[in-house]
Amino acid sequence: MSVIVALVALGTGLIAGVVFGLLGVPIPAPPELAGILGIVGIFVGYKLVQYFDVGVDLLELLGV
Repeated sequence: MSVIVALVALGTGLIAGVVFGLLGVPIPAPPELAGILGIVGIFVGYKLVQYFDVGVDLLELLGV
């Protein structure tokens, strides 16, 4: 991912957050830091599994 894409995504998110705040509607994201860190943890865990190229065949494990 390029830095420009990341900055555009951040800017878009900031604009959306401002709009949600001005309209007084709840944001479609966890409203607290712990929730955001949970989402970051899910992403990092997923990327670690991809990096180490490990996985489980769930259908085989279930005997299907």
